[in-house]
Amino acid sequence: MQLFKTPHIQFLRYKYVALAVTGIIVLAGVLNVTMGKGLKLGVDFGEGTLIRVKFKDPVSVTQVRDLLKSVGLGSSVIQETGKQGREFQIRSIETVQAGAAALGIEAHEQLGDSVIKALKGSDGQAETARGLPDLNTIEEKSLSVLLDSFSPGKGEELARKVISYRNENGIIRDFSELQNAAVGQDVISFLKDRTYLGKLTILSRETVGPQVGKDLRRKATQATIWALIGMLVYIAVRFKLAYGVSAIFTLTQDVLITTSIYTFTNREINLPIIAGILTIVGFSINDTIVIFDRVRELSRTMKKESLEEIMNAALNQTLGRTVITSGTVFLTVLALFLFGGEVINDFAFIMLIGTIEGVYSTVYLSCPVVLFWHNMFKTKKGFRK
Repeated sequence: MQLFKTPHIQFLRYKYVALAVTGIIVLAGVLNVTMGKGLKLGVDFGEGTLIRVKFKDPVSVTQVRDLLKSVGLGSSVIQETGKQGREFQIRSIETVQAGAAALGIEAHEQLGDSVIKALKGSDGQAETARGLPDLNTIEEKSLSVLLDSFSPGKGEELARKVISYRNENGIIRDFSELQNAAVGQDVISFLKDRTYLGKLTILSRETVGPQVGKDLRRKATQATIWALIGMLVYIAVRFKLAYGVSAIFTLTQDVLITTSIYTFTNREINLPIIAGILTIVGFSINDTIVIFDRVRELSRTMKKESLEEIMNAALNQTLGRTVITSGTVFLTVLALFLFGGEVINDFAFIMLIGTIEGVYSTVYLSCPVVLFWHNMFKTKKGFRK
C-alpha cells in the first residue's frame, strides 16, 4: 500500500514557524513549572504512601475521599483500578511546611496507617475495642502467632494457607470460604471467635521516603541524559556530527514539549511516565535515522541540487512510511488510553502526545537543524566528499 504516491511538500519552507512553535510550547511549559502549578511528582519521586485496597462491597470514589477527609487526607489521589467499585489505588503525600525537615520513613508509615484506619471507618469498632484483629488486614506473622496458640507448631502453616487464600481471592467475605483453603472446621471456629472480617483488605502497600524519592529523580534524569549522549555518539559516527547534533536537539525538544504539555494536565510524574518518555525518544530517533539515511542516498544521485532540496525530497519520499508507522503506534496507545484502565492511563496519555510530537519534530525540525549547521559552518553539502 502506497499512502502518498508523489508528494512534493516544501517542508523546510516552514522551518522558522516550526522553531517558533517549539519555543512557545517549551517556554509555556517552563513558566508553568516555575511560576504556575509546577511538576506534580508522584510517590515514586516524592515521598508518601501508595496503598491498593479492595472493599467487600462496592463504594464510590467520593465515599473513599470522604473517609480520608476525616484524617486530613482528602487531597489524596484516588484511582479506581478494579471493576464494580471495589478496588482502589490511593496515593497520599503529606505536605511538609516550609523550613521544616523532610518527613522520615517512620512518619510515612504512620501516614499509611492513618489511611487504612480512615478507610475502615466505624467498621469493627466494637471488635477492635475487644482486641480482635481483622482477618482481612492482619499480617501473616501476627496470624501465625495467633494460630500457634490454638495449634502449637502448626500456626505458621495455617497462617500461610489463610493469607494465600486471601491474596488469591482479594478478600475473605465469609469464614466458611476458608474450607476451600484446606483449613479445618475447628480452625475456622477458632478464627470466628478470635478475629472478625473487616470490609476491606490491603492488596499492596508501598512507602517512599525523601531519600529514596531523591535518588529516583536523580537516576531518572541520568537515564534520559545518557540515552541522548549515546545516540549523539552513534549518529555522529554513523553519519556526521551535524546530524548527531540535529538528532539530539530534536530528541531534547521531544522530551521538553511532551513534558510541557503533560504538566498542563496536572497529572503526576512517576516512573511509568519516565518509561514513556524514553520510549518516545527511541521511537523518534528511529524515524529520524530513516530520513537521514535517505538524505545520504539522495546526496549521491542529486549532485546538482542544493542540500535543502535534497532534504525536502528525502522527507517526501519517507512521508508514507512515517505516517503509517506513527499511525499504527498512535492507534495502539489510543486503545490503551481509552480501554486500558486507570493504572496505565497516564502512560498511554504521554505516549499519545509523544507519538504526535515525534512525527512533527522528525519532519519539521531534524533536517532544518542540519541545514542551519551547514549554513553556519559552511560544511560540505550533505554526505559528499
